[in-house]
Amino acid sequence: MQPEKNLTEGNENVPFSFYYMATDIQIRQIEQLVDATIAAEPEYFRVQVKIKPTNNVKVFIEGDKGITIEKCVQFNRALYKKLDESGLFPTGDFSLEVSSPGLDEPLKERRQYARNIGHEVEVLFNDGSKKVGKLVQVAEADIIIESIEGKGKKAVTQQLVIPFNNIKTTTVQIKF
Repeated sequence: MQPEKNLTEGNENVPFSFYYMATDIQIRQIEQLVDATIAAEPEYFRVQVKIKPTNNVKVFIEGDKGITIEKCVQFNRALYKKLDESGLFPTGDFSLEVSSPGLDEPLKERRQYARNIGHEVEVLFNDGSKKVGKLVQVAEADIIIESIEGKGKKAVTQQLVIPFNNIKTTTVQIKF
């Protein structure tokens, strides 16, 4: 029995994977189309583009003050036309979804961090440890969160500077 091979690396017959290369290229090209589509409205920015194997293109866009469903629909219509004309999907066999990333998605862009100053966040570090606190500042290379250690009269407020390169993910904590 032969060991299982990683399909992203190709094999003896095909030294590389066409699928993953094409998807990476397509994602970069779609990102350029998204950026061109939203460029006239600088308060909006691209967060992420994903392509599922079924050619379902998911585009996540955020705004400095949020984004409405109507704005997502507007960007979807403009982007769909550009995608259709681009030839990235020669048979026209694709679907497109444009939305905000959603509250449960980790923050990916500095502008998302800035938009969430004052909110409670959970930071997962590269080493697997976690820290929860209020996001109080975002700089070029790091963030500052404020957390309360201890209870009652022994409670101490601490500020922690966290470099972006130490962060695996940051998610906004929703409180009801």
